[in-house]
Amino acid sequence: MHFSFRHAIADDLDSLLTLENQCFEHDRLSPRSFQWMITRAHASLIVAQHQQRVMGYALLLFHRGTSLARLYSIALAPEARGHGLGKRLLGEAEQRAREHDCAYLRLEVRGDNATAIRLYEGAGYRRFAEVDDYYEDHARALRYEKRIVQRPLGETRVVPYYQQTTEFTCGPASLMMAMAALQPGSPLQRREEIQLWREATTIFMTSGHGGCSPQGLALAAWNRGLRVQLQVSVPGPLFLDGVRRESKREVMRLVHEAFCEQLQASDVEHLPSGQLDLSRLLADGGQPLVLISSYRFTRSKAPHWVLVTGCDQDFVYLHDPSRQRPALDCQNVPVSHAEFRRMRAFGGNKLRAAVVLYLRQPAGRRWAG
Repeated sequence: MHFSFRHAIADDLDSLLTLENQCFEHDRLSPRSFQWMITRAHASLIVAQHQQRVMGYALLLFHRGTSLARLYSIALAPEARGHGLGKRLLGEAEQRAREHDCAYLRLEVRGDNATAIRLYEGAGYRRFAEVDDYYEDHARALRYEKRIVQRPLGETRVVPYYQQTTEFTCGPASLMMAMAALQPGSPLQRREEIQLWREATTIFMTSGHGGCSPQGLALAAWNRGLRVQLQVSVPGPLFLDGVRRESKREVMRLVHEAFCEQLQASDVEHLPSGQLDLSRLLADGGQPLVLISSYRFTRSKAPHWVLVTGCDQDFVYLHDPSRQRPALDCQNVPVSHAEFRRMRAFGGNKLRAAVVLYLRQPAGRRWAG
């Protein structure tokens, strides 16, 4: 069979639904979902055509602000199988991802789908996770990943992932992940998340509960026995512009002054306000929490804490605790260095803030002569 490939259009909807019903018993895409993917979503829906008939599709999702794409679904008409169409659709998806400046493609596959597993592994995908009870019928999923732009890859650190449970605890969630990477067995529990927030919060934001300041997070980590480095490029108190009432601003000033007094009594180290040398910090055993603007991810201009898990010549890798996307899509997310520099400058004053955690080295023992 000869196949041609193109982007899906609205007239393909009936053919796509027929394919969906032929190929899947569970987790089927609805007509509304297909319409969204064709017309409005941050996605690419590729169809394979033979003699004016749609014989397969591949659905690719992009993650705003990152270099990561996700192959959400791939389907072949029964009569098109055995003609190499799956491999060609996969290749088309990879090419579309590269054209979208993505360097990584991830996907999920049922653990009992031997044919699809052979396809992906034969194309160079590596399994990096398993997820129980992932599909509608409770089947497990295998997660695969491939670097589709072939350049030297640095290792990402094995860091446990924790997704924040509230809209205002990205800082505590990032801090918990960092502590768990340095001290295996550290609690990744909501009770600890809320306790850390209580210790580090700035009290107020534009509305609702306040987020956490870099000074507060640094102190919370230091109080738990870690060595801490702090970077803040703008004198505090921070985030005052996000609060309208002067009475609330005054409370934030008082909280900030108390944090500063406690920092002076600690051995928290202060880093210069320029660029972070992430490669060196990671090589020295550090776990950097970095403040970013969530606008690059969600188009919402809010301060947001993430954890850096790795760095190579092309990308910075992040654990993003946000609840805006599925947890599986928020782990070791590759972001280009240029994009990372842009997202690190928060607000009109281009605030740059980071908290870097290390294990303390045990004091040396003196030998008696």
